[in-house]
Amino acid sequence: MAAVRELLAEGTFHETPVETVAERAGVSRATLYQHFGSRLGLVDAMCDTFDANPALVAIRQADDVDEWMGHVVDFWASEEPILVQLYGVAAADPAAGDLVARQRRDRYTELERLLERIGRAGDRELFARLANLTSFETFEELRRGVGLEPEQVKETLRGWARAG
Repeated sequence: MAAVRELLAEGTFHETPVETVAERAGVSRATLYQHFGSRLGLVDAMCDTFDANPALVAIRQADDVDEWMGHVVDFWASEEPILVQLYGVAAADPAAGDLVARQRRDRYTELERLLERIGRAGDRELFARLANLTSFETFEELRRGVGLEPEQVKETLRGWARAG
């Protein structure tokens, strides 16, 4: 997983032969295919490691919109180099698109839980607003397009959520 993470962060995973991934990981090509089945299986397994990310753990425990949004930005910022690669490939590769869709569904599930905890379950307008504000695409627009630092992104998103 460390080799896949490094290659994704470097922006070279998708062009790197499986033999090179295996070599970097210190295993044989056959071992990779035996354990993961495909290149996508490697990426999928690496994405499963996100569950241990402290920001993602905190998202699941947040019971306040400001807190929740802050943890979402912390997660995006901590995994940004990898997610840029995954989201970029998802536009052209249906299998990678499935990984992004799964991540989106997971975020929606956590958002539904948050709305339930704050007594706003079923509020589709609030759900839509928060889903839009906490998407990776919004994060990336503010980071790369506008040039905000993660803390500035947090405050911007929190302000927009309060204004709405």
